[in-house]
Amino acid sequence: MNDFKKYQLNRNILCIDLKAFYASVECVLRGLDPFKTPLVVADAKRGDGSIVLAVTPYLKSLGVKSRCRVFDLPKDIDIIYARPQMQTYLEYTTKIAEIYLEFISEEDLYIYSVDEAFLDVTNYLKLYNMTDYELARTILNKIYDDLKLTAACGIGPNMLLAKLSLDIEAKDNKDLIASWNYDNLKEKLHPVTPLSKMWGIGSRMERRLNLLGLMKIGDIANYDVNDLKKKFGVLGEELYYHTHGIDMSMIKDKGLLRSKPKSFGISQVLFRNYDSSEITTIILEMVDDVTSRLRLARKRAKTVALTIGYSKEYESGFSRRVTLEYPTHNESVIYKTCLDLFDLYYEGYPIRTVSVSLSNFDETNIHQLSIFDDEEVEIEEEFKVKRSIDKIKNKYGKNAVLRGSSLEDHSTAKSRNKQIGGHHV
Repeated sequence: MNDFKKYQLNRNILCIDLKAFYASVECVLRGLDPFKTPLVVADAKRGDGSIVLAVTPYLKSLGVKSRCRVFDLPKDIDIIYARPQMQTYLEYTTKIAEIYLEFISEEDLYIYSVDEAFLDVTNYLKLYNMTDYELARTILNKIYDDLKLTAACGIGPNMLLAKLSLDIEAKDNKDLIASWNYDNLKEKLHPVTPLSKMWGIGSRMERRLNLLGLMKIGDIANYDVNDLKKKFGVLGEELYYHTHGIDMSMIKDKGLLRSKPKSFGISQVLFRNYDSSEITTIILEMVDDVTSRLRLARKRAKTVALTIGYSKEYESGFSRRVTLEYPTHNESVIYKTCLDLFDLYYEGYPIRTVSVSLSNFDETNIHQLSIFDDEEVEIEEEFKVKRSIDKIKNKYGKNAVLRGSSLEDHSTAKSRNKQIGGHHV
C-alpha cells in the first residue's frame, strides 16, 4: 500500500478559468450577453473552412462545439461573426491579472494561459478572514463587476486537484465553484469516464489505457503502478499518482507557483508540414543541440518537455513534460523520453512547429544509477565521446560533425546551424 500522505501538499490553491473567454470579450465589447447571444470568433471572410476559435456559452448550450469550422455551425441560427482580436484578448488578460494582484502577491500568481491562472491563497485567508471558497467567490464577483466576464474556479490542496476540480465539476456547477480534497477524491474523481475528461490524458493515451481494460479513472488508481511504469515508462507512474491527487513533479521541483526554473531549450518553425516519420529526425537533431549545451554547462536535467504545433488548418497541438526518476545529460534517454511523449499525445495532424526543452537541473558531479532501467545508465566512455564532439563543433562549427540522418532532405540541422544562435529559449 502506497503511503500517499507523505506526498500530499496542503495548500489552498485556486484555479480560475474565464468561460468562453474570446467570445465573451467580443460580447462585452458589443454590450451583449454571452449566455443569450449566438456569437462565434472566426474570420468568416476566409470561407466555410475557417476555424472557429470560440463560441459563446449560449451556442455551447445548443451543442455547438467550441472548436469547429464555419461549415459545422448550425444554418438555422443568425450567427454573429467576430474577427479574432488577439491583442485585445491579451489586454483583457492583463486586466484580469491586475484584479488577482489586488488580492495576492505576484509571487503567488501563476498565469497558466491567456484565460486561466493559479492563485495560492494559503497565506491570505486569515488576512481576509475568509475561507478559500469565500475568497474565490469574492474574486469571481470582482471580475464580473469590473469586466463583465464570467469565470469558474476549482479549489484544491495542490495545483493538480484545483485544475481537476475546475475542469470536471466547477464549470458545470450552478455557482461555478468546486472544491476537491484528498478525502473526497474517490467520490469526485474515480468515477470519471471517459478517461480523456481528466487533464493530461489525450485521446491516444485513452485508447491505450482502454485496451488494458481501464475505463474509469478509478481503474487506473487501482491498477498496479509497476505495470503502468513498464507499459508507459515514467509517464505511467506519474499518471498513477495523479489519480490519487498527487502531483509528483511539483514535489520533485520543490516549488508550487514560483517562477519557472531556468531551462535549456530550442524551438523552430518548419518550412513545410512534416509527418510523424520525418519529425523524429528533427526531434533527434534538437536533442543533440540542447544536450550539448547541457554538457557544456556541466548540468543534468530531470524534466524533459516536448511541444508540437500543428499546421494552422488543424488543432493547436500539444505541450507535455515529464520529470525523470534521475537527472541525466544522456542523449538517448532524453530522445526516448521525447519519443514517448510524442507517441502518447500526437494526433496525426501535419506538424509545423517543434520545441524541446530541459529543466530542473542537478549541477552536482554525482549521479545515481538505476539497476532496473538500463537505458538510464550513463556510460562514462559515451560521455567522453560526446564531449569530444562538442569540442570539435565549438572549434569548427556545428556542421563539422553531423549525424547521417541530418543528410536527409527533410533534415533542418545544416540550415539551422548556419543561423547565428538559432532560436534558443
